[in-house]
Formats: sequence, structure tokens, C-alpha cells
Amino acid sequence: MENNNIPLIDDELDIRTSKTSTSRFFFLMGFFGMFIFAWAGCYKLWTTSFHPNDQVKINKSSLYNPEYETPQ
Repeated sequence: MENNNIPLIDDELDIRTSKTSTSRFFFLMGFFGMFIFAWAGCYKLWTTSFHPNDQVKINKSSLYNPEYETPQ
């Protein structure tokens, strides 16, 4: 059951009636949303980048050429 007593006002700035501005609006929202999402991910990767630490102790038995102690 529809209410036909409400008049439809044609406004060019109304997003519900102007299909051109609606599609442009959703395109720009999607484009800038994806851009900000990608930029935030790259920024997070940049701020939490890998910093090597040369002071880490490594067992001699786990080197490329392992060194084992001889049993006595």
C-alpha cells in the first residue's frame, strides 16, 4: 500500500533522486576509502618495520656449519 499523497520534490542536490550525483558520490567514497585504507596499512608497516639486533646469542649447534662439543 503506497502513500500517493506525499509530493515528490525534484532537487538536483538530493542523493535519492539524482542518479548521476549518487554514482559519483559512491565512486568517490569507495575510491577515497580504499586509498585511506591502503595508506594506513603502508603507514603501519613503515612505523613497525624490522630493526635488526646483532646482539642475539645463537647456539653454535644451530649455525650453518654447526660446532659440537666433543664428549669427554
